[in-house]
Amino acid sequence: MTTTHDVINPATEEVVRTVELASLEQTDAAIARAAQAAPAWRVVSPADRAMLLRRFSDIVGEHQEELALLEVQNAGHTIGNARWEAGNVRDVLAYYAGAPERNFGRQIPVAGGVDLTFREPLGVVGIIVPWNFPMPIAGWGFAPALAAGNTVVLKPAELTPLTAVRLGELALEAGIPEGVLTVVPGRGDVVGERFVTHPDVRKVCFTGSTAVGQRIMRGAADQVKRVTLELGGKSANLVFADSDLELAAARAPYGVFDNAGQDCCARSRILVQRSVFDTFMEHFERAVRGVVVTDPRDEAAEMGPLISAGQRDRVRSYVEDAGGEVDVAFRGEAPEGGGYWYPATVVLPRSTSDRVWREEVFGPVVAVMPFDDEADAVAKANDTAYGLSGSIWTRDLARGLRVARAVEAGNLSVNSHSSVRYSTPFGGFKQSGIGRELGPDALEAFTEVKNVFIATD
Repeated sequence: MTTTHDVINPATEEVVRTVELASLEQTDAAIARAAQAAPAWRVVSPADRAMLLRRFSDIVGEHQEELALLEVQNAGHTIGNARWEAGNVRDVLAYYAGAPERNFGRQIPVAGGVDLTFREPLGVVGIIVPWNFPMPIAGWGFAPALAAGNTVVLKPAELTPLTAVRLGELALEAGIPEGVLTVVPGRGDVVGERFVTHPDVRKVCFTGSTAVGQRIMRGAADQVKRVTLELGGKSANLVFADSDLELAAARAPYGVFDNAGQDCCARSRILVQRSVFDTFMEHFERAVRGVVVTDPRDEAAEMGPLISAGQRDRVRSYVEDAGGEVDVAFRGEAPEGGGYWYPATVVLPRSTSDRVWREEVFGPVVAVMPFDDEADAVAKANDTAYGLSGSIWTRDLARGLRVARAVEAGNLSVNSHSSVRYSTPFGGFKQSGIGRELGPDALEAFTEVKNVFIATD
């Protein structure tokens, strides 16, 4: 078994750094350190825990540009996106710095005494981070987990470990005690699997494919271990005839091609009311051809490369190797030469059973299909195993709310593609996952409710 991994810059195919991968024994040692640190961390006063998280937030902010440039090399993200991602970690830490002092229990009226509830930390939490958004998704897990009084072992994706490792170093600089947040680079079938099987890890947070999430859920059942799973998506973007078509078409590329389509919230199915389909497509073609796909270090870049050669081959299989079942409507531009580039591609599937319509491509490929009326739009949007996000474009806000209530997805936006805010809950329906991250209630997922009755008779 390999003990190191070469981190490759997706835009150049050059080796950025070689990272040592943790063995099973090293993973067990990291979990043991986290378990040993847990009792002291859980009794740090809420005010002091909040102070440490604020200090961590400040230090991340001071290193925002460093982290962003590292992510450009690490994951091929555009510099604009990478700055936002580092800033999101800073802001999520600041938001949850306010949580320890608001981790409230309740007093419940009962006969014969006083009844109190407390929210107790779980202990050690294992967080498994994907390669598509290495920084934000790490922060979405460790910030509320630490705020609730847990210790954390975090496994970054093998392809993109660099920013997670740096965040672990910055936590120590901020004064977070040794063992409270430990980053463990390694293989999923070694480190990630051990998070699932180790009895001292009381919860696993996983973001990634539905297939892997299912395996984690099955493994966690052996110990009745808690899980939060944020899995795949095949989100719909519904465009009604009464919408601002030019605006809907202009925004549509950024709802699916952001991060080269490597986004579980990507609106990779566009449904357009039949009466305006051709008009929308004319506007959409201009918008797609206008997406700036270039060196992600360029300040003007709007889309970068795919993460790896293997991912590019997978994306190609939905278009070039589709056996003639996919008609390409139009494509954008992409650089030639080194790097895992693929152009923004718009396809017209022939039926709702086509692979490109049903499966998560996880690349810059979007399928467009007409619908007849509101009922048809909702039926087509819900005809999927997934239910993570989606958008609705209409000037009729009553329709927008009505359709939002009917679409089976956890995060919907009307006349927008905004899915994620750290102050609101995020998660999916159906096979898009279990549980919710972010928002004011995130600490509930990292605590147990303890009930205490005190007799006064």
